[in-house]
Amino acid sequence: MIPYAALLDSEGHRSYVRIVVQLRGRFAAWRVESDAATTVHLASILDEIESRPDAPLAVRQERIVSLIMLLTATVAERARRIDDGTGNDLSHDEFVANLIDMCAALVSA
Repeated sequence: MIPYAALLDSEGHRSYVRIVVQLRGRFAAWRVESDAATTVHLASILDEIESRPDAPLAVRQERIVSLIMLLTATVAERARRIDDGTGNDLSHDEFVANLIDMCAALVSA
C-alpha cells in the first residue's frame, strides 16, 4: 500500500492510478489473466494476505478482490482531489496510515 500511495507524488503517476481504478471490473480475474511474472509475485503476496483470516476460501478470495478495489479507488480519489485542489484534510502519512487500517480491517473482518 505504501508504494502504491507513493504514486500520488507526481501528476503522471496520479493519472496512472486514476486509470487503474477504471479496470475494477477485471480485478477478480487477476490470477488468470496476469502475465506469468506478475502473477507469481502478486499471487505470493495476496496468497499470504488471503490465508490470514479464519473464513471459508470463497470469503477470503472475495476479500482480496475487495481489498484491491478499496486500495485502488481510495488512492484514485485522493489523486483526483490533489489534481482538483480540493478536500485533502489528511496529510499523506495520515492518509496512508488510514488506508492501511481500512484494508487490514477489510481482510480481517
